[in-house]
Amino acid sequence: MRKLSLFIATSLDGYIAKPNDDLSFLKIVEKEGEDYGYTEFTTNIDTIILGRKTYDYVLKEIGSSHYDNGQRDVYVITRTARPKVGRTTFYSGSLSGLVQQLKSEDGKSIYCDGGAEIINELLQHDLIDEFIISVIPILVGNGTRLFKDNRPEQQLEFVNAKTFDTGLTQLYYKRKR
Repeated sequence: MRKLSLFIATSLDGYIAKPNDDLSFLKIVEKEGEDYGYTEFTTNIDTIILGRKTYDYVLKEIGSSHYDNGQRDVYVITRTARPKVGRTTFYSGSLSGLVQQLKSEDGKSIYCDGGAEIINELLQHDLIDEFIISVIPILVGNGTRLFKDNRPEQQLEFVNAKTFDTGLTQLYYKRKR
């Protein structure tokens, strides 16, 4: 059974974006040659799931090859279906159905890159197996919360925590079985 991993950054007060989807606070921990384990993490995945707003932001800031490098299947969860582009599928069906289907297939791990709506729907159905959360040393005060209210309680097992000289702390938890 494949696992679904969340690898995401948040402010210390729990926001993944400031108002108007502003991610500029992530730049305070940018450091030449430091990717906080992202490259190592992505060697163990072959499928990415993310929301359309996250996809559009990365497309604009980095480019489509960040996700679709010819080695991975990418599912952009959207309300409006669009034609497939390379290995990127714009999916408008049931998210939990898609994840259950993907988990039952052979392959490497599945990576959820956000956003909050996708994460919280996955949490509603207890589908996230591991949480790798990078905490940025800033209190942004307002914006898009990483975890929304009114979801089921879930026990997690602590795996480890890493600290970096930029002030970023990375927390790694697994879902308790």
